[in-house]
This record gives sequence, structure tokens and C-alpha cells, in this order.
Amino acid sequence: MYEHMDETHDAGCQSWVDSARNHPVFPLQNLPLGIFSPRGGNPRGGVAIGDHIFDLQAALDAGLFSGSAGIPAAAAAGTTINPLMALGKEPRRALRKRLWELLVDRGRDSADAQRHAADLLHEAADCTMHLPAAIGGFSDFYAGIHHAYNGGLRHKRPAPLLPNYKYVPVAYNGRASSVVVSGTPIRRPKGQRRFPGEETPSFGLCTKLDYELELGIWIGPGKELGNPIPISEAGDHIAGFCMLNDWSARDIQTWEQQPLGPFVGKSFSTTISPWVVTPEALAPFRQPQPTRPDGDPRPLPYLWDDSDQQQGGFDVWIEPLIITQTMRAEGMPPHRLALSNLKHLYWTVAQMVAHHTCGGCNLRPGDIFGSGTISSPDRSGLGSLAELSD
Repeated sequence: MYEHMDETHDAGCQSWVDSARNHPVFPLQNLPLGIFSPRGGNPRGGVAIGDHIFDLQAALDAGLFSGSAGIPAAAAAGTTINPLMALGKEPRRALRKRLWELLVDRGRDSADAQRHAADLLHEAADCTMHLPAAIGGFSDFYAGIHHAYNGGLRHKRPAPLLPNYKYVPVAYNGRASSVVVSGTPIRRPKGQRRFPGEETPSFGLCTKLDYELELGIWIGPGKELGNPIPISEAGDHIAGFCMLNDWSARDIQTWEQQPLGPFVGKSFSTTISPWVVTPEALAPFRQPQPTRPDGDPRPLPYLWDDSDQQQGGFDVWIEPLIITQTMRAEGMPPHRLALSNLKHLYWTVAQMVAHHTCGGCNLRPGDIFGSGTISSPDRSGLGSLAELSD
């Protein structure tokens, strides 16, 4: 179900694209996919490499893709990568391998790519990024157990975790139409709030705007209505990952969410990073899902797969940063608010997919999940202001 390491993961290999050499985000081993517009140009598919974006359509026009890599390259070269997501993992792997061959230093076919470098490479700083896919559905999970526990403490529940938490990958269906790409301005929402000591609510601007540090999970082929995805196949339906900020109006959310869950306090915007990091790129960061503490229930059979338990976790550090207008004006770097890790997810991505579809709900290419806020067990990695303020 999961990816294997190959030559595209070799940390000793470098790209002929100078800015990609030892790049902290977009080295040769990453090769994430996205949709960009070069200055004065139209949206199209590209691949991040160093401080540049590799233009897939220009590479197709130059004859650099053919055979098993040609179809996925064409599927990723348009104005969304939904067509690539629909193809599944094998074509995506073929595309990654061919991109590596074209971009690796002194590779078999890299000389061909270098001859066309002026057409293939765009300075990322001069480009505009767009949503990578047309999003049909957005579901937000609650799989960060430390965030869930902290929320229970904040609400003064005798048992911070609700009885279902360790049995069910809890989620709600969010608003797909208000998912936006990083850099899109966010308008502070209005709604009903009832402040402490007040008997009746008032209407006005949110006074407790918060972020949530989450993993975004892109869906690949999916299944039609009425066809659950077994957990043993769930990994085959993951197209990639991104970072996700589920903006939250805490004062509005607290008042309105009973009994049916979040609404206006969540639906105003969700921000995602523009690049889709493929499952193949994260293969070196796979790890066993952390063993549950003594006394925790074993997941029900439809949520259990030995392979998923052995390889379904990730060891990836994540961090939210903040920079204000004053900090920018003074040339100050962003300030880190927390440092957490994907290993703190109580449920695997495969378990989320299996549960989402167990009742027959369909999933389509370009649907996206949020993992839920990923906080660490200590204060150094709290994934929201609500937790940092306690």
C-alpha cells in the first residue's frame, strides 16, 4: 500500500538547477506539484525545484516526456492537477521518476532539459500560485489527540476526551468553496458571540481569531457513492499532502457549535499551501504508527491493517510562523509559534479514508481532508492560539 525508496530519494544526488542544491524546502528529492502563472502568463502546472518552477507544458512541448510519463505529465500540465490525481499512484510515480531524470545533475537525459532551461524554468518569486486542484469536498478531522485533550480541559470536562474519541476518527464536513491558497487575504468574520457574563448574544466582528496547524490530505482516484474503501487500499487513494490552516473564530464557534458542530465560525476561510507533496516524496519519513498507550482500545477491524500500523505514520516536523507588518517593515524574520510533529496524530491517514467512506460516502479526485490540529504533548508544540493562551 505504501511507497518504497528508490534512486529519486538519494540524498547524495543534486540537481543541475543551482538553487536546488541543498535547498531547505525544494531540493531534488521533493518535486512537489502545483499550479502557477508566470509573469504575464496563464495558469499552468509546474514542479517546484529550488527557487524555480519547472514548466510541465513547456517540457511537453520540448518533447521531454513520452511513454509512461507522458500521460501523467499532460494530466498535471493544465489549470488544475485533478486529472493527475485521478490517475492514481503508478502514473504519478512514473512522472516523478522522469522529472528526476531530467533534473538530476549529469543524469541520463538532463542535458536535454538543460538545453531548454530558459523555457522550462521560471523564477518562483516572479510567479503567482493558485489552488492546485478544484476542490469538490473538504472534511476536517480531529486526529490530533493532544489538541483534543487540551480542548476538553479548556471546557472543564471531567474526562477531557469524549467517549468516542479513541474509537472513531472524528470529523465534520467543512466548506470547500472557501478553501484558499496561501497568500489570499483573510477577512475577519462577523457572527454571533455571547461573551462571559452576558445573558444574550450580540452580532459583530470576531474577537478571538485563531489558526490551527494541520496536515492537508489530497484525495486521488476515490470511489463512487456506495463503495467503501477498505483500509488495506486506502493508501492508494492519497494523492499528496500540504499544510492546512483551518482558521477559527473561537468566540463565534463556541456559541454556535452546539448541537450540530461548527458553522460560521469555521466556514469563512481555510488556507492551504500551494504545493502538493506526493506520497512518494515522503517515503523516507514513514514510520510505524505510534503504539497506543496501555488501556486504549484497539481500533475496530475495519480500521486495522498491519501494513498501515507498520508504515502509516510520519516523522515530519511542522511549525507555524507569524510575521506582522511591523516585523516586515523592520526586516525581522518570522517568529516561530510552535514546533510539532506529524507523529502526534492519533489516527493514520488510511484510517481517516477508511472511516470517511465506510458508510458509502464517495470521494473524488481533488477532495481534501484536514487532519485536525496537531499539537505536541508539551507547550513547545501547541498548534493553536487557544492552547497557547491557556
